[in-house]
Amino acid sequence: MTSVNLNSFIERVANRTVQLLLQKHEQQPIQNQDEFLNIQQASKLLDLSVPTLYSKVSKNELPFMKRGNRLYFSKIELIDYLKAGKRKSSAEIEAEADAYLSNKKSAEL
Repeated sequence: MTSVNLNSFIERVANRTVQLLLQKHEQQPIQNQDEFLNIQQASKLLDLSVPTLYSKVSKNELPFMKRGNRLYFSKIELIDYLKAGKRKSSAEIEAEADAYLSNKKSAEL
């Protein structure tokens, strides 16, 4: 194989590798990229009526952004808002109480 053929071969392999990497990157969903929702989309996500959302926005109960007369909501922040309202189960509360009491007893000894 001559040096010209070798250079040509290396160039073709490099180009093909770049193409494959770009295709793979395009097929994978972008992680951690936030999506911004309008009031109707946020209403569907939270399963709340639009007037209820406006009420929560006016009371600053929901995270939102405002540009001009339009409201926008971060999907990630709305999901975090939902998660913040999670109530602990009885089993979780009992486990925390047991852990607290066992730590307190071991600290007294």
